[in-house]
Amino acid sequence: MSLMCCASTAFALFLLAMKPTILPRGFFIVLPSLAFLWPASNSLAQGKPDVGWPNYGNDGGGTRYSTAAQIDRSNVAQLKTAWTYRTGALPHDQELDKKAAFEATPILVDGKLFLSTPYDHVIALNPETGTKLWEFDPKLELPYGSSEVTSRGVSAWREPRAKAGKPCALRIFIGTLDARLIALDGATGKPCSDFGSDGEVDLTNSVKLRDPGDYQVTSAPAIVKDLVITGASLGDNRAVTVERGIVRAFDVRTGNLRWTWDPIAPWAYQTMPRTGAGNAWSTISVDAERDLVFIPTGSASPDYYGGIRKGDNKWANSVVALRASTGDLVWGFQVVHHDLWDYDVASQPTLFAWMDGTPAIAITTKMGRVFVLNRLTGAPLFPVEERPVLKSDIPGEESWPTQLASTISVVPEKLTPEDAWGVKPEERQWCAEKIKAARSDGIFTPPSIQGTLVFPGNVGGVNWGSAAYDQKRHLLFMDTNRLPILVKLIPRAEYDDARKSATDADRLHGEFARQVGAPFGMFRTPLLAPSGVPCNAPPWGTVAAVDLFSGKKVWDVPLGSWIPDMNTGTVTLGGPMVSAGGLVFTAAAMDNYLRAFDVETGKELWKYELPAGGQATPMTYMLKGKQYVVIAAGGHGKLGTKQGDYVIAFTLP
Repeated sequence: MSLMCCASTAFALFLLAMKPTILPRGFFIVLPSLAFLWPASNSLAQGKPDVGWPNYGNDGGGTRYSTAAQIDRSNVAQLKTAWTYRTGALPHDQELDKKAAFEATPILVDGKLFLSTPYDHVIALNPETGTKLWEFDPKLELPYGSSEVTSRGVSAWREPRAKAGKPCALRIFIGTLDARLIALDGATGKPCSDFGSDGEVDLTNSVKLRDPGDYQVTSAPAIVKDLVITGASLGDNRAVTVERGIVRAFDVRTGNLRWTWDPIAPWAYQTMPRTGAGNAWSTISVDAERDLVFIPTGSASPDYYGGIRKGDNKWANSVVALRASTGDLVWGFQVVHHDLWDYDVASQPTLFAWMDGTPAIAITTKMGRVFVLNRLTGAPLFPVEERPVLKSDIPGEESWPTQLASTISVVPEKLTPEDAWGVKPEERQWCAEKIKAARSDGIFTPPSIQGTLVFPGNVGGVNWGSAAYDQKRHLLFMDTNRLPILVKLIPRAEYDDARKSATDADRLHGEFARQVGAPFGMFRTPLLAPSGVPCNAPPWGTVAAVDLFSGKKVWDVPLGSWIPDMNTGTVTLGGPMVSAGGLVFTAAAMDNYLRAFDVETGKELWKYELPAGGQATPMTYMLKGKQYVVIAAGGHGKLGTKQGDYVIAFTLP
């Protein structure tokens, strides 16, 4: 499960090690369907037709591509703020706010912008002025141990033959942090009383909760015809036996359960103790025309010890195509066998047309490898092969002997002592000795008692920000990370003493995980030099472009900076958006800027310093002849970026 969607916090905590002298100005640390399209009659402009953004990824296939072209490479530098709206989400609760992250991407449907706050308030705005039209409060009751405090967005469904003025003709769906699926009237924000019980379905039904606050929904549900489909976010590394990682489809009108699919059934129910998770916490993609949904799945529990869950663990760490109407398996593609590294499929799969018109799908991964498949069969369109990998030296662990290698890789895959980096020579030597002391033989080096370097790390390659695709240029854009994580397995008998004897630095910058039911607990922490920067050479985060027809990287540029006067890149959380104006917009870096890049060269053409961190994915739309770019700027508590509650729209003068 993703560090940024579940209970794990080691990655976020590393930020406490950052020295103020290397932080950017104004930055502070708190803690470490293919889309259903709305009818053309909705267009309000006569000269220039409106262009909407009806899904989290714009279309159901997650391309994050807009045909809006008014803002282009020649005028993007003239962008100005059109309006700013403040949600009032923060401050809310002193303890929970430390985890709060404003990761939402608004959607534009029926002339309204709909978005969600970190505490699952759903808000409708006037897209021209940013004026609030209505707000819904789900009245969450979250324990302080809640894994996540975030929501990436909402989804919409329109009754095909609804009469004018009919209540809930447009339904807005949100999955909540306390595991409810709620349907709201798009016109008023009131719950649709005919859906479930008074407008909501309890998603804890059929799920035995182990820990309150560790079974949540953080991603926007998928909509296919008359179904709303959702997975769930589960807290990491608590135990072997955690909640079931089931995906469920409900009737959009009644809330009745239509089907359930468990990624790791039936084999997981035969383990002792029973294995859980394998859950779909990220965004599901939709091909409504072909009655298909594409489910990205996470790791079976726990992430770092698999001696109880022997075998390849299908269909964890996979993208699986299901028949949308029935939930039946069509095909599956596992990107990691028997995961021992927290290599969930964190990204929404991208649906596109291959060079000969074949329906295709691109899978971006935390390893930085990209897999391109036939969307109908799951067969690779670029060569992949099973290659031998290192064997685990942990008693009882049967690591899988091979892993898939892809033709396309966008980040480094190995860290050696010779690769060590530091601000000063003595720092470089310090890092080299730490790397030399650990097992570090590539992205599939198994966890060990001595310590293993997981690189590029469980934060990326590519995390939940996913990818954007320009169909004209057949370019795939993604924000990438390169952060080494040191993982140590701790024998059960030594675990409590290890926690007690840990230094203050260990407790602050790393994470101890008990992994109850397994013979080993776990400790993980980013590998940082004494000055607080990662021990690998920059860039530490980039935005990259890959030609999906050739498999070649076209450009790869640092995104943000941690060190003044150096273009180092930073860890990124959030994703890119691409427009027909030849621009890639992203705001995922830790220096709080929204940027625009030239789609063909990667040259930075414009940037704007946001009032808070932009750990979200921007969107754009045309309305009454004017194009807007919108970003949620509220920061990320775990990442340590500046928090706030801003929604900001930009347009040309």
